[in-house]
Amino acid sequence: MEILGTTLRVCVDDLDRTVPFYERLVGRPAERFDRGNVSVAAVGCFLLMSGPAAEIEVLRQVRATLAVPDVEEAAVALLASGGRVLAGPIGSPAGRTLVALHQDGSIFEYADRGGGGGDAGGVR
Repeated sequence: MEILGTTLRVCVDDLDRTVPFYERLVGRPAERFDRGNVSVAAVGCFLLMSGPAAEIEVLRQVRATLAVPDVEEAAVALLASGGRVLAGPIGSPAGRTLVALHQDGSIFEYADRGGGGGDAGGVR
């Protein structure tokens, strides 16, 4: 499976206060969107997230987001390697995502730029 890039996930208490620091650091404006009850700001390779404590606690378990050409192909490779798909693939504002458990217990999100929007089916 080809990994195209990595997004570092940062859970913060106050998104509005934190975003300007990352915008200055990276030198570009944040792209903001909501994913359910969680407010998100994408700034360069950083994905800043803020929201209800219970949801943020779940998000903290995901180590990073990995960009891949196709999440369906990633799911097949993960399953063949002994990993497990915990959620997805589902549509997101930027494409499709899935969350997977690796054999070592690490949890990663995989994302592609295809599809976007609604449910993209699923491989389990």
